Amino acid sequence: MKPSIVVLDFGSQYTQLIARSIRQLGVYCEIHPYSISFQDLKALEPSGIILSGGPASVTSKTAPKVIKKFLDMSVPVLGICYGMQLLSFMGKGAVNQGATREYGFAQVEILNPDGLFLGFEKGEKLQVWMSHGDSVEVLPQGAELTARSESCPVAGFQMGSLYGLQFHPEVAHTLQGDKILSNFLFGICDLSPDWEMENFFHSKSEEILRTVGERDMVIGAVSGGVDSTLLAVFLGKILGKRFHPVLVDHGLMRLNEAEEVAAFLGELGVPLTVIKAERLFLKNLAKVSDPEKKRKIIGKTFIEVFEKECKKFKNAKFLAQGTLYPDVIESVSVKGPSHTIKTHHNVGGLPKRMKLKLIEPFRELFKDEVRQLGRTLGVPDWILGRHPFPGPGLAVRVLGEVSRSRLDLLRKADAIFVEELKSQGLYDQIWQALAALLPVRAVGVMGDARTYESVVALRAVTSRDGMTADWFDFEKPALGRIANRIINEVPGINRVVYDVSSKPPATIEWE
Repeated sequence: MKPSIVVLDFGSQYTQLIARSIRQLGVYCEIHPYSISFQDLKALEPSGIILSGGPASVTSKTAPKVIKKFLDMSVPVLGICYGMQLLSFMGKGAVNQGATREYGFAQVEILNPDGLFLGFEKGEKLQVWMSHGDSVEVLPQGAELTARSESCPVAGFQMGSLYGLQFHPEVAHTLQGDKILSNFLFGICDLSPDWEMENFFHSKSEEILRTVGERDMVIGAVSGGVDSTLLAVFLGKILGKRFHPVLVDHGLMRLNEAEEVAAFLGELGVPLTVIKAERLFLKNLAKVSDPEKKRKIIGKTFIEVFEKECKKFKNAKFLAQGTLYPDVIESVSVKGPSHTIKTHHNVGGLPKRMKLKLIEPFRELFKDEVRQLGRTLGVPDWILGRHPFPGPGLAVRVLGEVSRSRLDLLRKADAIFVEELKSQGLYDQIWQALAALLPVRAVGVMGDARTYESVVALRAVTSRDGMTADWFDFEKPALGRIANRIINEVPGINRVVYDVSSKPPATIEWE
């Protein structure tokens, strides 16, 4: 299936949000590197092109650029942030490096209620999200100014079929960003909303059957999280008995998680093999504190255990993982010059010479899209609504060295946290909640005696897609009850703190 919209990635951390927002509006789009050849881009036959933001300065000699030939394809082009500056630069406008730095909320005034701003009022003020150091100082000849802010004289322009926005319509902080993108898709590009998860299911099913062939078997990596669980359901429907989901119980899972996942998949007719490997993982993680080393050790050990298990299955040639697109983009710059944030154990942590061929059906999907797919597959809401859980498990929530005793402390605290959120009716209001065991001890008083015990940090965030997030504002009694239960019911913990950091600048997980 060819994309209706192609996003050319110049390295923005928000590039995935552009694609996610467009797909949510019902239009299929793909992300490709800015360096894609003109022939390859033309072969995709897009109805529109979007140039993403990026960390570079367009005036730099080493800045990523595209050849002007791209602009001669007779399709509309939307430049966002760096993409707008690039359009201006290519049109011989002036871009001033570091002239106007804006990071965060801003008010933009609409000057031309047409094109991207069709349906708005002239002079209307919009709340938007800015994230730029450079700015367009002089528009290209023939360009029309369409929006401005107090700090940014050129917040939007139009030049024929070329459109530019200095702010980011793809992030949730831009309150009417979807309306602006809809104008580009349906008004300017003349598209129809025809992209659905059912289409993805059929096209991906055909792709997997072509890749696997008629005889080879696929081993599925199940971690206990929503994504890998849905992967098992998805591949079970496509491959039947040629799919064998395996859960490696590495001792880093939540309380009773292995048993719960096995029971659920069993009810759906997808038998799960559980491998007990806690001793091996904890041995390999002994005395390791660095989070990147943890992830890579877990990834390497994970694959070694899988390769050993696969020898039991005749014709096992493939390993399936529930890797998502945000995992990929945060791990390594695969589609543009973006900055690495962290290595995910099932992406950057894989050994270079793996004996199994890797297939990742969800690699181009976002978390909300995977849940939509789950509804298409008939997966119950209590599974779809589970909070995200990292592939490396509690190893990246036990800050510092990992041991069985520290894991058990965290497991109990985490279980109480989740239980309270559900009993108080808060669980479904939160995108992700977690407890992290800090590598410090604190003095306390319990039963008139001095204690010197561990500290747990609670984190709960709201988000639309996991790429940006805000901390959840608990009412004081609710948070107090959770903290009191953890301190009273988990021997070894005498202090609970709450994390009030947003993403960015913080990540959702602590490691």
